[in-house]
Amino acid sequence: MDDTATAAARDAADPLASFRDRFAFPDPDLVYLDGNSLGRLPHATVARATDVVTRAWGERLIRSWNEDWWEAPLRVGDALAPLLGAGPGEVAIADSTSVNLFKLVVAALRARSGRRRILTDDLNFPSDLYVLAGAADLVGDGRHVEVVPSPDGVHGPVDAIIDRLDDDVALVTLSLVTFKSGYLYDLEAVTAAAHAAGALVLWDLSHAAGAVPIDLEGAGADLAVGCTYKYLNGGPGSPAFLYVRRRLHGQLQNPITGWWGHTRPFDFSPGYAATDGIRRFLTGTAPIISTLLIEPAVAIVAEAGIEAIRAKSVAQTEQLIGRWERDLAPLGFSLNTPRPAARRGSHVSLGHPDGLGIDLALINDHNVLPDFRPPDNLRFGLAPLTTRYADIDAAVDALIDIVTTGRHRDYEGARPAVT
Repeated sequence: MDDTATAAARDAADPLASFRDRFAFPDPDLVYLDGNSLGRLPHATVARATDVVTRAWGERLIRSWNEDWWEAPLRVGDALAPLLGAGPGEVAIADSTSVNLFKLVVAALRARSGRRRILTDDLNFPSDLYVLAGAADLVGDGRHVEVVPSPDGVHGPVDAIIDRLDDDVALVTLSLVTFKSGYLYDLEAVTAAAHAAGALVLWDLSHAAGAVPIDLEGAGADLAVGCTYKYLNGGPGSPAFLYVRRRLHGQLQNPITGWWGHTRPFDFSPGYAATDGIRRFLTGTAPIISTLLIEPAVAIVAEAGIEAIRAKSVAQTEQLIGRWERDLAPLGFSLNTPRPAARRGSHVSLGHPDGLGIDLALINDHNVLPDFRPPDNLRFGLAPLTTRYADIDAAVDALIDIVTTGRHRDYEGARPAVT
């Protein structure tokens, strides 16, 4: 069969195909391959938003705090927890990924007060690196960040990280799936190596949650953070989540203390007393509307099942890499993502010297929407609940047309504010 027939057969046999109907497709001709940046809108989220705004806020007003809102960050956290391999009471919805990262990094450094070093890698999300530097500077006393370089800009420097572990390392923190190349770390192996050296481990799950199976409890992971607007489809800027292993709840202190983490918040006492459990890592009033809009999307992912999602993700990334090997490598594209499926997440990065121009030509001339990360990465985020096999072939065919016709040269010098 040719590519079109093969993709059509795969889509017809796809056990997750019906989930596509749960999401909005106002432009049925758009090939959307940016689920690793912003997931599509679930229909159930529209219904929830209408209810929250018109009934809960419009009619019930402040009564909704007791009826639904007060427990929402923990309730949605508990719904998300099984997708992370976490238990009840170990996950909360709060703040942004960067704020949650800051809170947990400072808490970890203070809990390992005799140790000065933070280990991370140069594949980590840049905002994470900024937060780490700021947290180390704030805690002071010689705390500093060591950024271990990747050997090739694609694969995580696992051996080099392990080699640098000693009794001066307080914290190892990495993105489980790296944002640019899509490299997938071995959660269990890295966590075990860090623990053997007495260090705590903090994982950023932003590009992993909802796309790959995660077993935080099984791996013995200490801490984690992540966003909810990628494969979890929570909406642009939706609140993030944080995870703290249960045995650490009483050992770690939230450095940004606020009334939502107080043991008796409605006593309004002037002194702070931290509550028990994961709630102690909350700070200020939750953004209720956006928190509640995460809930229906998480339910869809849970219903589909993370193992089924991962199986389709592997099949689709294999399809795209196979077409790169056959059709795109001869046109100057490089594979900037690990080849073994076990070592990659659900997005594939293809490099090209004219990557930004190609990206803009895809968007403007072919109605194909990926994203671009400098210096040369075209990222294709394959969201198994909404991406069809036919979409992948359409994107590759568009890449071939753009490069062979030189259409990307029409966009030389162009750079939009958001890529």
